[in-house]
Amino acid sequence: MRVNVTVNGRRMAADDVWEGESLLYVLRERLGLPGAKNACEQGECGSCTVYLDGTPVCACLVAAGQAEGREVVTVEGLVCGDDPAGEGGLHEVQRAFVAAGAVQCGFCTPGLVVQAHALVERTAGRVPEDAEIREALAGNLCRCTGYEKIIEAVRLAAAQRTTATPSP
Repeated sequence: MRVNVTVNGRRMAADDVWEGESLLYVLRERLGLPGAKNACEQGECGSCTVYLDGTPVCACLVAAGQAEGREVVTVEGLVCGDDPAGEGGLHEVQRAFVAAGAVQCGFCTPGLVVQAHALVERTAGRVPEDAEIREALAGNLCRCTGYEKIIEAVRLAAAQRTTATPSP
């Protein structure tokens, strides 16, 4: 079957998709977007988190056919606020992860960044409490850290968002 989907703002099509194939496989292997990682294939680790019609989902649990005609945003597609054309600038959440040293091996990072982005968007105008951050990221496992740097990165991204002043 053919799957037509909008990924990171671009209409794309994948041909010869097997009906049991996951959205994660289609993104990585058929469309050349390796950002979402293939780790557990059971929706337990969050490494494959992407937005599907604006909602974070584990792409390994979504059948490719379910994405037909829908909008997917991967970690590659997060557009930073000061780079509206999406010309290669890191999103503020991605910059915060780098600044806080929240990236270790990097395998969990794409899923954590997408979930952190969703939280920062949802709580715009305030810095979420640590318990709220922990709950938002509970479905994303990291085997390299104690999560402190990740929580610090989310706090930093949210704080930058709340102190940013709109340009005239």
